[in-house]
Amino acid sequence: MSSTPNPSPQHTSTIGAIGAPSRRNTELGLLVFAVVIPVFAYANVGLAIDGSVPSGLLAYGLGLGLLAGVGHLVVRKFAAYADPLLLPIATLLNGLGLVVIWRLDQSERLQLLAKRAYGAFSPSAPNQLLYSAIGLGLFVAVLVFLKDHRILQRYTYISMVAALILLLLPLVPGLGADVFGAKIWIRVAGFSIQPGEFAKIVIAIFFSGYLMVKRDALALASRRFMGLYLPRGRDLGPIITIWAVSLLVLIFENDLGTSLLFFGLFVIMLYVSTERTSWIVIGLLMSAAGAVGVASFASHVQARVDAWLDPFGCYQTSGACEQIGQSIMSFGSGGVIGTGLGQGHSDLIGFAANSDFIFATFGEELGLAGVMAMLLLYGLIVERGIRTALAARDPFGKLFAVGLSGAFALQVFVVAGGVMGLIPLTGMTMPFLAYGGSSVIANWALIGILIRISDTARRPAPAPATNPDAEMTQVVRP
Repeated sequence: MSSTPNPSPQHTSTIGAIGAPSRRNTELGLLVFAVVIPVFAYANVGLAIDGSVPSGLLAYGLGLGLLAGVGHLVVRKFAAYADPLLLPIATLLNGLGLVVIWRLDQSERLQLLAKRAYGAFSPSAPNQLLYSAIGLGLFVAVLVFLKDHRILQRYTYISMVAALILLLLPLVPGLGADVFGAKIWIRVAGFSIQPGEFAKIVIAIFFSGYLMVKRDALALASRRFMGLYLPRGRDLGPIITIWAVSLLVLIFENDLGTSLLFFGLFVIMLYVSTERTSWIVIGLLMSAAGAVGVASFASHVQARVDAWLDPFGCYQTSGACEQIGQSIMSFGSGGVIGTGLGQGHSDLIGFAANSDFIFATFGEELGLAGVMAMLLLYGLIVERGIRTALAARDPFGKLFAVGLSGAFALQVFVVAGGVMGLIPLTGMTMPFLAYGGSSVIANWALIGILIRISDTARRPAPAPATNPDAEMTQVVRP
């Protein structure tokens, strides 16, 4: 008889322990393109406007490259298995936004308009670069200090209170600021902050934690009506409450964008957690009823609805109509391939050209092809977020990733739809492209959280612990 020792257990591995590649080198390669493309766009704008390469080209390229490099090194160290596309796409969008904001800073029309209104002109691009650096700093902080996204589940109801405080801050006398009819800003130490941009992340934490616990009750149906499973009466309470809060935001703050985002995010997460189509139908009906009701007596909302229905009918009498009319003409004059960077006239829109209506500049100067490319980049961020949700191993992470992706998608839709005339203008800013510190900082934090969830989802499972007793096991063969 002979015996051969059994192979040592430390040489065996699960499939998870063998592991997927980290894809960090793929991310690095994509980041190179994400930096080079905006640098070439910056040079293109300078050549189109002045006939020469901008003097700040090297500084801009080094600055954007430094931000991208810091982000990559942090991801490589603290989230080695994260999705490789999220950081490069965010960097590319942020870089192109900086280029177009700088291009609008060169407009003599906007400079003259600012001097007439404020007595002096202050360029927006340097501020936006500073906001981008702060946003990347928050991105780094998320990855360094948020070791596991499941920790946020402990703060489900605290996040609800925090979100409500953020939404109500603009209504505090002496703190809130009324900007063009919308009360969505607060002024602190000379800076304007839009709390709603951060509220979308905080409220997603609450929705994820709440729906993870209540999804079974909300999925129950009492009866079937016209092909839909109608929820029980007592289960309608959450959606009615959120609907009422979104209407209050719309009424008191005159903010259609945050109201749509707030309510739409809850309906999306409710549908994903319960798989009941009836919630989508009920949500759409309640949203339409609330919008019609508020538009009937809120003058600010009514003006935007009128501008949406017939922008050229009140072109000479309403600023809202003039802006949306200029935006539609910008998209129309861009055609398929655009007029070229730096060669459009979207600066005629006025103060909102670099914020609410910056997408119109892309539409005119890059044309339909450029607009589709930008929307595809946004679509990729949403797709990678949904893929992360599918790969997440815990229900809270799944719902949280869906919520963040849904909030991002809704914001892109309401902004792009508003400036194109598809829906009434909401006053929100295009993520990463538009001028605004709150928006770019909050969206960098959103990308950081998605990267953290994707790292947790894709990280290989650890190899099983070695059993010392197995070392003594022998297989006896006759």
